[in-house]
Amino acid sequence: MKNKIETYCNEHSQSETSLQKKIREYTFKNERYPQMMSGSMVGNFLGSLIQLINAKKILEVGMFTGYSAISMAQYLPKDGELHTCEYMGEHIKTAESFFNNSEYKDMIKIHSGLAVDILEDFKVNTFDFIFIDADKINYLNYYKRCMYLLKKNGVIVLDNMLWSGEVIDPKNEDSKILRETGDYIQSDERAINNLFPIRDGLMVCIKK
Repeated sequence: MKNKIETYCNEHSQSETSLQKKIREYTFKNERYPQMMSGSMVGNFLGSLIQLINAKKILEVGMFTGYSAISMAQYLPKDGELHTCEYMGEHIKTAESFFNNSEYKDMIKIHSGLAVDILEDFKVNTFDFIFIDADKINYLNYYKRCMYLLKKNGVIVLDNMLWSGEVIDPKNEDSKILRETGDYIQSDERAINNLFPIRDGLMVCIKK
């Protein structure tokens, strides 16, 4: 039933662009863990939020093959910017091959290296919208730093905040960190937060 519901939702939502489809098909054909890709449901959700707040400057923590970056960039104005962080060189090469042949190549800036280090180079109160979908062990660190980088009334979205339900009774390190991150956000007076059971759990935080 779950798969039928997801199919129905996709059939009644914004369709993938040809570029999104190319990235998805490439990822599932060539990547060992293609499920790391955010997918159209998450991409559409992010795009809706970006449009609602009229975001002009976006930060992405964890790019993978570029699907989510393209999903967000297509909703930016012509003078918008998207800064994305990625550690794996092979993923950067893949994403660049798609970005460079798209209309978004001049608005997407890839930052190579460890995100925990890259985030320190950005100025505070810089971004309207931030999407976090990188290594789970640093999720709390990412959130804490990104709250300083985010403008007032800006939005942070964290993916995988349900971790297939393991956050309810966490046993491994990743699920424990994600639970700790969720608990921290819940008590963070700077944010208005809501956790949605979309895909693997999307935590949406609005900075007061």
